[in-house]
Amino acid sequence: MKQIGILTGGGDAPGLNAVIRAAVKTANNVYGWKVLGIKNGFEGLLNPGGVIPLTPETVRGILPRGGTILGAANRGNPFARRLMRDGVEVIEDGSDDVVERIKNLGLDALVVVGGDGTLHISRELFEKGCPIVGVPKTIDNDIGGTEITFGFDTAVSMATEAIDRLHTTAESHHRVMVLELMGRNAGFITLQAGLAGGADVILIPEIPFQYKSIFAKIRQREGQGRHFSIVAVSEGAQPIGEQQVFQLASDGIRAGRLGGIGQIVADTIGEACGVEARLTILGYLQRGGSPTTFDRWLATRYGAAAVRLVAKQGYGRMVALQGGKVVDISLKEALKQPRQVDLNGDAITTARGLGICLGDE
Repeated sequence: MKQIGILTGGGDAPGLNAVIRAAVKTANNVYGWKVLGIKNGFEGLLNPGGVIPLTPETVRGILPRGGTILGAANRGNPFARRLMRDGVEVIEDGSDDVVERIKNLGLDALVVVGGDGTLHISRELFEKGCPIVGVPKTIDNDIGGTEITFGFDTAVSMATEAIDRLHTTAESHHRVMVLELMGRNAGFITLQAGLAGGADVILIPEIPFQYKSIFAKIRQREGQGRHFSIVAVSEGAQPIGEQQVFQLASDGIRAGRLGGIGQIVADTIGEACGVEARLTILGYLQRGGSPTTFDRWLATRYGAAAVRLVAKQGYGRMVALQGGKVVDISLKEALKQPRQVDLNGDAITTARGLGICLGDE
């Protein structure tokens, strides 16, 4: 084995550069391998100039940087590649080209860092014969088989700081402040930040909510002389019996991105409870900036472990954290069931014990 590649797919997350750095330094220092960086996800394997050499010198100083020096692409599925042909957009399967490109580059293995979508692509490419090792990445923390993904801790820290800052304005102006946070199908960010920041209402995708429970909580606080409340809501949360809320494009057609439930919650609370309710959407602030110490530590361990897994030829597998130890599991196992908040777990029990409204009681 002489040369490996590494790419970062999907959305960016704090800690990606730490993974790249650890992988490059471990490959070079321990095994004497060369490393090629694939730019902009799998697209770099299909476009000219999409591959660059990575050395310990080129990754120097990137440990504390957010984002990824290789770029990322959350729409770069080689099995359904969007191309323009004679002015018309067409979808083509370019996976065979990816397989051929990996061979032509002389890559003995490819380390793929990504979330659910990227790892699904990785598994399909592995089944086509590509020597792939996966590294789990998502701020939502919803990949199965691992206790935590890097990027999550940074996102929770940012969300908690936002709740802390909203408290002062909410209390000063006697308002209900609604904070919409990322979390499509898993509410880990909202739950943990809500607990850490002292939110009064926490709404997550795993627990469909009813407005009457939220109203009751706000009125209870009013009756106790607390003329403000903090509501933390995941973008994927929805009322009982209703669908998730998606953003609309300029032509009124539903876009593919979740968003809007926070405004609906704020408007409904304001009208029903006769209070001022204001919305803050934290958005991409959760994904940006320098990674926390924990995320740097975890990402570094993952990057080094991925290279060691390559050395064992553990292809079709993903590094993971279980019981505080970095292990490896099959991509099939990792993708079998997305991770969600345990409704019988300690965090939910703690929230209920603190009197936090989760919208279902």
